[in-house]
Amino acid sequence: MEHIVIIGNGIAGITAARHIRKLSDKKITIISAETDHFFSRTALMYVYMGHMRWRDIEPYESWFWKKNRLELINAYVETVDTNNKTLHFKKGGSLTYSKLIIATGSVTNTFGWEGLELNGVQGLISKQDLEKLEKNAPNNNVCPRAVIIGGGLIGVEMAEMLRTRKIEVTMLVREDGFWANVLPKQDAKMISRHIVSHGVDLRHNEELDKIIGDRDGNVKSVITKNGEEIPCSVVGITTGVKPNISFLKNSKIETDRGILVNRKLETNIEDVYAIGDCAQQREPISNRPPIEAVWYTGRMMGEALAQTICGNPFEYKPGNWFNSAKFFDIEYQTYGWVFSAERRKDYEAQFHWKCESDLRCITISYNKDNNEFLGINTFGIRMKQEVFDNWLNEKRSLDYVVKSLKQANFDPEFFKRYEREILKEYLSLTETVT
Repeated sequence: MEHIVIIGNGIAGITAARHIRKLSDKKITIISAETDHFFSRTALMYVYMGHMRWRDIEPYESWFWKKNRLELINAYVETVDTNNKTLHFKKGGSLTYSKLIIATGSVTNTFGWEGLELNGVQGLISKQDLEKLEKNAPNNNVCPRAVIIGGGLIGVEMAEMLRTRKIEVTMLVREDGFWANVLPKQDAKMISRHIVSHGVDLRHNEELDKIIGDRDGNVKSVITKNGEEIPCSVVGITTGVKPNISFLKNSKIETDRGILVNRKLETNIEDVYAIGDCAQQREPISNRPPIEAVWYTGRMMGEALAQTICGNPFEYKPGNWFNSAKFFDIEYQTYGWVFSAERRKDYEAQFHWKCESDLRCITISYNKDNNEFLGINTFGIRMKQEVFDNWLNEKRSLDYVVKSLKQANFDPEFFKRYEREILKEYLSLTETVT
């Protein structure tokens, strides 16, 4: 019987396993050294905050795996021998495969700072990271202050988690606005103000120089590039993630920053595939980054690869870009492409509207040459993905989108509507230009 082995039990690997099982009776083995069972990684913060229990973020009951004939192995793969189709485990033992799917996700990206090995220095990606944070920062009596290095989605999650336990938080962000390498400046500045309003000491244009430890090997403070020493007992490293592929160093599988794959998610080695955060497209798809560390793209890759594995060759086609997140109390959604100033295309212009409350705004990107709608960022106003997906595919105009925003409003019955205010400001700007 053909044996499908999947390394990694995140959303990409588990989705592939589920869909292969739906389509076939192949033998399937899933290997993970992180946890016994799949869990919702995006919900880690809610366990620490006390909103959910660990079992609440495991989508499937323990009987699910046996019922669906999905064998689980808790082990760390140390080497991959593609000549003999064999995996060797760190603690001994091996396993052969017919087809191998690598779905090992991401690890915290670090930049060689002094002091990274100290107790209290950590990222926030894995279950082990959550356990470390629970130990390092149970409350403000044990951890009076934490310093978070970098911004982005993981950084703001960690800040919110710590603030719920009354722990003082300082964030060092090298840009002049939060996540300003991704967000337009107006959006980034609003999110910065919101983070500060939650009691976070947010330092813009500031970077880490080194981490200082005490004689017992615990974090004592950080030194900034400006020479300031900030006392703390926890240092959160949230300077992005990178593919978890170090175990492939001596294999014949081609890698760059990630595992190189084609549109069918095939590597250079026959019967070896890569999906999720660890996969890197040889040729990027549209404006998408070659490595997509996003939950829903991992799911889509798993679904696409299951078709190929089961004899129906299928290319990964993710469609229009979208994503969502939360910055403390402000929900964020993005559809299409809305670039920061540094990444903005020559033909791109943007229309921005902000509510007087400073808790809601939208930024719409459009082609200034033909008025075509390119993308939208929404903060504090929940919108429907399907509507924007259609508008992007139909190449609607900026005028059409602004005048039709009520069609995209997700919560028109329960929340105040702002379409009239947005349209009024848009028309005033249009008249001024005219």
